[in-house]
Amino acid sequence: MTVSVIDSSQQSLPAQCSSAGDRAAREAATIELFELRERSSDPAEQQELLDRIVELNLEIARGIAHRFRGRGAEIEDLEQVAFLGLMKAATKYRLDAETPFIGYAVPTIRGEVKRYFRDCAWTVRIPRRLQEIQGAVSAKLPELEQRLGREPSIDEVASYLGIEADEVEQAMAARGCFNTLSLDRPAGQEEGLTLADCMAEEEDRAVSQLEAVDMLQPVLADLGQRERRILELRFVEGWTQSEIGREVGVSQMQVSRVLRQILDTLRDRLEPLPSAA
Repeated sequence: MTVSVIDSSQQSLPAQCSSAGDRAAREAATIELFELRERSSDPAEQQELLDRIVELNLEIARGIAHRFRGRGAEIEDLEQVAFLGLMKAATKYRLDAETPFIGYAVPTIRGEVKRYFRDCAWTVRIPRRLQEIQGAVSAKLPELEQRLGREPSIDEVASYLGIEADEVEQAMAARGCFNTLSLDRPAGQEEGLTLADCMAEEEDRAVSQLEAVDMLQPVLADLGQRERRILELRFVEGWTQSEIGREVGVSQMQVSRVLRQILDTLRDRLEPLPSAA
């Protein structure tokens, strides 16, 4: 049976990919399974290969689900929604697409989880328009904060999104309208410990970082050495554009143009394909 050909090569893949090499191996094994599925004419074999693809990438879906924990929905429900998104991504992904599977799957899974919050997890119903604005604000606020170097005002957020300031204000005021749990609810077996006592003061950024690395790794590999060096100096080392220009032997304006081209390319490569909508 065709599936057995891939079985032995995947036995060495770890359950959790903690390094770039592990993630690259997972992506390669995933693509190999897609290729086998495309060549197969047996519906049962195609389904088994699809199941293997999903199993191989469950860590991605689980990580995205945990990224949304603590927002009023049970983590088990979030994982089920994320697994559904992964299944959709595996079913719709096409090998002739330029986007790596990880770059297609992550936005698809994330979109599925966001739709769950939008459509199913609201305790106080607010207009769909405000729900969408709240999602846009949550997605773009970190980007705007990084650009300004501070927390933006309501007017600045509105201008950045191209909408009215009062809509932003209403959407931000509607935060917390998801299903809620009492903070006085007992947590675990320890007597006197409540849910409020167990809440982290800050959001766990580890999962978010892992998600970003997973998505960017195959895309960054396609960049040239100079482009990767410029990205490293700007976003890892924190150099100014003028300092980067002196380092690589170009003007500050050229560095700005190259950075804009690189970011546009990365953004285009990481956009979900139309079938993910």
